[in-house]
Amino acid sequence: MTEAMAPPGASFLASRKGQLTLVFLLVVALLDFMGIAIVNVALPTIQRDLHFSQQNLQWVISGYVVTYGGFMLLGGRLADLLGRRVTLVLGTAVFGIAAIIGGAAPNAGTLVGARLAQGLGAALMTPAGLSALTTSFNTGTDRVKALGAWGAMGGLGGVLGVFLGGVISSGPGWRWVLYINAPLCAAVIIAAYLLMSGEAPRRSGLASFDMLGALLGTAGMLLLVYALVKAPDNGWGSGATIGELAGAGVLLAALVINELRHPNPVLPLSIFKIKGLAATDAAQVLGLAGFNSAFFFVTLYMQEVLHFSALRAGAAYVPIAAIVVVGSIGGSGLVPRLGTRPLIVAGATIATGGLYWVSKIPVHGYYWTDIFPPLMIMGLGLGLVFAGVQIAGNAGVPPDKAGLAGALITASFQLGVALGLAILSALADRPDEFAAVRAPRGTGRPGRRIHAGAARRHLLRGRRDPDRAARRQHEGRAARRDAGRDHRRGDHRRGE
Repeated sequence: MTEAMAPPGASFLASRKGQLTLVFLLVVALLDFMGIAIVNVALPTIQRDLHFSQQNLQWVISGYVVTYGGFMLLGGRLADLLGRRVTLVLGTAVFGIAAIIGGAAPNAGTLVGARLAQGLGAALMTPAGLSALTTSFNTGTDRVKALGAWGAMGGLGGVLGVFLGGVISSGPGWRWVLYINAPLCAAVIIAAYLLMSGEAPRRSGLASFDMLGALLGTAGMLLLVYALVKAPDNGWGSGATIGELAGAGVLLAALVINELRHPNPVLPLSIFKIKGLAATDAAQVLGLAGFNSAFFFVTLYMQEVLHFSALRAGAAYVPIAAIVVVGSIGGSGLVPRLGTRPLIVAGATIATGGLYWVSKIPVHGYYWTDIFPPLMIMGLGLGLVFAGVQIAGNAGVPPDKAGLAGALITASFQLGVALGLAILSALADRPDEFAAVRAPRGTGRPGRRIHAGAARRHLLRGRRDPDRAARRQHEGRAARRDAGRDHRRGDHRRGE
């Protein structure tokens, strides 16, 4: 960790090295949080070039999520035992090499294997990076500002990933969506040796390492995330889903029993006694289950209904990314006066208002009037939530458990994303009961529905016709003109 800091009582963040350290650690967070989003908009091109089947294409995303969530707890504990710099460098190297292999992939199997390895790398580097941040910026004001900035990366990474994915896939091509990680990873590794001091491994902890606990925890998390990823396709009531969830429950229950008995557990249950950690983990799972999934479906709506190109859909998120950063950094400045709980509650309330507005988007809507305002509201609320959760979750965590605490917080982030997409995709596949979007009565707009589950599958099928996007964009404009004429005629008749 970066322990060569300012004298006691002085601000490390005020020093040049402290500022460089923060920027370096924020790049680590950005690499992780962009890992999923940056590939999303390139999926149709990837499917066409590598001849993915419809069923296997989802593993470009799911492969990363499964290994990332599955190895997260182990990665956090290794950071505490082996040292943060060693774990961070190892994870970043795996992440970068896997990105190069994925970018050069000649076939579908190679790309999926590379994405699985990328998820493993992220599971090692992210908890190490977060724990390095909390132990480096350990004074009150420094820690609040640093954690607020880290929280901003959670929102910024997803939104910026969509934008960069659109720009890169429309320009150099989808392979550079992965290649772009390589120079960033190289810079991170160099910065780690320049800015972080080495740590001696905790030999006592390694000598009595809880191997059984590590296996149970990793297997349980892998199976849990896999079950959530596959549930929309298999069905929540299917034997496969029920069996996978039950198996994950058994493995995680066995982990708890083992941890209670082991003298040096891989997951010390005492960590949950730290004030705020368990509550913020739960809040993050529930919050991201709803809010992050909304961005996913809005992206589908822009591309499949409004016929935005990948580049235009990505650019549409730029102002939302900015407001997330504003919310996170501004919110962290309010913590000393208000505390974290009011910040999280206020942010969740604001974001819920934006989410409700999003649910009312009409079929033939417009970006500036129907999409932009609610997403800006959601972005502001999420920025406040991210800042509050990061600060509350890391408060009071001792240095020897900082890696594990970082893993729990990051795991709750990814678990919330996976859970939200799994549940909302299942609901979207039942349009008569749940996820139909109708045009409001009296608007004069067509009353057909947008079936979000069908749209999700349609996006994954890809665009095999190169002229299709332009043709559909023209058809979309014509449909909106027709809807406007119908609306004006209706007003004229009512006036008569």
